[in-house]
Amino acid sequence: MARTDLLADTFTMMRNAIMAKKENVDVPALGTTKAIMGILKKEGYLDNFKLIEDKKQGLLRIYLKYTLGKSAIKNIRRVSRSGLRVYVKRNKIPYVLRGKGLAIISTPKGIMTDEGAREAGLGGEVIAYIW
Repeated sequence: MARTDLLADTFTMMRNAIMAKKENVDVPALGTTKAIMGILKKEGYLDNFKLIEDKKQGLLRIYLKYTLGKSAIKNIRRVSRSGLRVYVKRNKIPYVLRGKGLAIISTPKGIMTDEGAREAGLGGEVIAYIW
């Protein structure tokens, strides 16, 4: 079966690993996935991630973060998908849970958080919400 949305599959693998209380999860490595995991690590949602080379596209090993037995990621949701792209202008960037969550936006200057896009004055495609 062909995969059409690898980013949505990555988020599903992460959700499943969190429900099973796994320490890490291996997902296919993409440039977009690496950028998003870098943001999640910087914002404190992940412990770490590293690239595992193989003869194909590679794997990303994501180390999930838990505090007092609870995951730092409560939920992660794909917003824009292949069948319905969601774009926002710079003055319409959404706040997730009144600023307690995180929106990841693909802008012309690269992938960044909602706060970074507001500061840069850029709009773009809303990739995901994390809280």
